[in-house]
Amino acid sequence: MLAVSLDGRLAPPAGGAAQLGGRGDRRALEEALAWADAALLGAETLRRHGSTCLIHAPDLLAERVRQGRHAQPPALVLSRSGQIPGDLPFWCQPLQRWWLTPAAPMPPTPPAACSGWHRQLGFSSWPQLRQALAAEGLQRLVLLGGAQLAGQLLAAAQVDELQLSLCPLLLGGPHSWLPASQSLPPGQWQLLEQRSLGDDELLLRYCRRPLPGD
Repeated sequence: MLAVSLDGRLAPPAGGAAQLGGRGDRRALEEALAWADAALLGAETLRRHGSTCLIHAPDLLAERVRQGRHAQPPALVLSRSGQIPGDLPFWCQPLQRWWLTPAAPMPPTPPAACSGWHRQLGFSSWPQLRQALAAEGLQRLVLLGGAQLAGQLLAAAQVDELQLSLCPLLLGGPHSWLPASQSLPPGQWQLLEQRSLGDDELLLRYCRRPLPGD
C-alpha cells in the first residue's frame, strides 16, 4: 500500500517527506490497515518517519473491535541490527510492536513510560517468515515501506497484491518505490480495481498471477 508520484517516486530528489496522498488516499490506507492482521515496515522507514500509520476513522476502529481484534494492527518491524532509537513516537503508539530479524541481537530499550517489543521473531527466508506469522494468526499483511523491503519481497514472489495511489505530481530523482538495481521475476499483474480518490488521485489494485512453481 503506497502513495507514489506519476513517475513512481516516493520522495523528492533530495529525499525527505514528499507529503504524497490526500484525504482519499488516507481513507484507502486506513481501510487496508483495518483489513490487515498486521502492518510490515522496514527499520529505515521507521527511523525516517518516527512512527507507523494508525487507523483514525471511528467506523473502521469500531468494526475491528466488533470482530474481536485489536483496534490497531500490530506493527512488524524488519531490522537486522535492531537499532531503533528509543525516543521515537513509535514506542508510545497504541499497538503491539513485533521485531522481525534474521539475526538474534538483544532488542533496544524503549522509554520507561512506553511499552516495548511484544514479540521477537527470527526467520531464515521470506516463505518461512510468512509461515511463522501465519502460525501466529497474522496472515493478511500490509506493506508500508520502504523500497528495499518492497523490492526484496517482490523478488521473492511474496507479494500477492499491489495497491498504489497515483498522485498528480512529477518528482524526478532516484527515490523510486522500487530499488533501481533490484532484479524482479517477470510477474504478470491483473487489474482488480481502479477508483478515483478525489483531488486527481487514482487508486490502482493489482493481484499477482501465480508463476510456474508457485
